[in-house]
Amino acid sequence: QVQLVESGGGLVQPGGSLRLSCAASGSILSINAMGWYRQAPGKQRELVATITSGSSTNYADSVKGRFTISRENAKNTVYLQMNSLQPDDTAVYYCNVNANLRRDINYRNYWGLGTQVTVSA
Repeated sequence: QVQLVESGGGLVQPGGSLRLSCAASGSILSINAMGWYRQAPGKQRELVATITSGSSTNYADSVKGRFTISRENAKNTVYLQMNSLQPDDTAVYYCNVNANLRRDINYRNYWGLGTQVTVSA
């Protein structure tokens, strides 16, 4: 199995910044795409940003120019730098990793437990 440990969430004022981290561990053979999703109260989970193994990135329109996703392959870690945060960014942020294992070569999606980000004055 794959364990995902997220960190970096918290309470921040509008206009502030946070950096989320997600480290993957377990019997991982290789990781394809990594990404961040979020779910606000009463809303469906939505894509925030993804990054491929070749470092191609994709962002939701609502975060373009404010958020930056990156990855450190040697540490199986993905980051999300969030700047100019607004109250609408308040949500639980989930890490997602598409990976295969030494005992299972099929790529599967794995999810973290989520980290709360609250933007409020």
